[in-house]
Amino acid sequence: MFTFGRNYCHRGFVGAALVAVFAVPAVAQSDVTTDSSEPVATADAPTKSVKPGINKSFLSKDLDVQSFVDRFEAESREIFRARQSIVDAIGLKPGDRIADVGTGTGLFVEPFSEAVGKDGWVFATDIAPKFLERVERLIELKSLSNATAVLSGQDDVRLPPNSVDVLFVCDVYHHFEFPSQSLYSIFRAVRPGGQFVIIDFNRIPGESRPWLLDHVRAGKEVFRSEIEDAGFEFVEEVEIPEFEENYFLRFRRPGDGG
Repeated sequence: MFTFGRNYCHRGFVGAALVAVFAVPAVAQSDVTTDSSEPVATADAPTKSVKPGINKSFLSKDLDVQSFVDRFEAESREIFRARQSIVDAIGLKPGDRIADVGTGTGLFVEPFSEAVGKDGWVFATDIAPKFLERVERLIELKSLSNATAVLSGQDDVRLPPNSVDVLFVCDVYHHFEFPSQSLYSIFRAVRPGGQFVIIDFNRIPGESRPWLLDHVRAGKEVFRSEIEDAGFEFVEEVEIPEFEENYFLRFRRPGDGG
């Protein structure tokens, strides 16, 4: 069984992490040993932020979570309208373990919990303690006994090696200030044969709206290249009917997860 070290917990999230220790179904020994396919990206990559300050507001102790609920969980947001199509496209199975990295207000926590069932697990991670407080309340309110809130770092998702079948990053990759280090930790967290799903804004100079061009540092091709350089294999781009500004890319960690 894998466990969380103290650096995976933060104040109110200690209890949730302890739930993970005692309640997550045991990981087979073959899943936690070092695979021959090691990440190409390294933890020693340059530490200069690629988008300084993009996450500053999320780290504020005065973060107005409700304002983000109003923005993120509204029909005006493409991701919200497409949420069921997204869950279906991931293809979760009962017993799967999924990490929702950058969970934000926790939009996908409940549908992921339902999809993986009582034998699966959802790790809802974020760098913002205020978001995780909301997620913790959501988990309690909805009685999601197979979900845990995890405080991640800005350059480390803080998940045990080979601990998830799927790692999901939705409209968050462009917020990675240290993508090489973050991808290193992501690669290690995904089991061999597991998938890495990224959804992000399609940044197209001359076509995308000004806010998007300013906010998102690079386009789909750059992000795909960074992820492949970290050791993942590109599998496919999935068409989501509701998408106009976003794209869905699926990657795979090489190896056989058994």
